[in-house]
Parts: sequence; structure tokens; C-alpha cells
Amino acid sequence: MDDAIRRALGCDRTIDITTVGRTSGQPRRIETWFYRSGGQIYLTGSPGRRDWYANLVATPAFTFHLKESATADLPARATAITNPEARRAILAGIREMGEGWDLEAWVAGSPLVAVAFTDQDEAPTTSAGTGSG
Repeated sequence: MDDAIRRALGCDRTIDITTVGRTSGQPRRIETWFYRSGGQIYLTGSPGRRDWYANLVATPAFTFHLKESATADLPARATAITNPEARRAILAGIREMGEGWDLEAWVAGSPLVAVAFTDQDEAPTTSAGTGSG
């Protein structure tokens, strides 16, 4: 991973992700924010059902598209965080970064995945597609 990508992962916030639709099998690209806590990168969102999360649970391989201070399409793998204690600790760390969330509502109902960057062959390669799964 080059220095520009490392810097972007350390300071950027807005990205796109391309998931594989859980029912359609088609690539789905959306804009979202990513968060850093304890040296790990996470994707989360406000409490409620999210198609991107359902897509990642069904097919964890996805593409993490940097687009602010650097541009790169990074193959990645999502791991859903379902343990309530782990969710609380992670979301509390993210909340401390300035987000004014109701922590317990987020622990109970928000999507949360840890992101691990992988080999080029594992993630979807297309940038096409929008919409839900």
C-alpha cells in the first residue's frame, strides 16, 4: 500500500463501496463514510436496515473506493460485528470522535462491519451499478 493511500485511510472520511447485491448478484455502488477506531477501519450507519450491510453479510468481498485526498479501488473484506459488547466498545470509540449518537440505539440497531484489505482477485472489479441489493 503506497503512502498516499495510507494517508487517505488516516484522514479521509467519504468513500464509495461496491458490494454484490445479495439477490441480484449485480454490483451495487454507494457513497458512505468510514470510521477509524483502535487502528481498525469500520463501516457503520444510523440504526435501521441497510442494503449495503445485507449485501456484505451475504458476500463479504467488496471494493473500498477512496475518492478524497487519493483515488484508489481497494479490494476488501467485511466482517460483521454482532457481539453487543464488541459493538458497544467500537461504537463508543467512534462516537468519541465527535458524532453525537445515542450509543445504545446504535449498539442495538446499526450496521457495523470491520474492513480488512485483501488481494486484488477477491473483490468485485467493476465500478458500475447503483442502488440496493
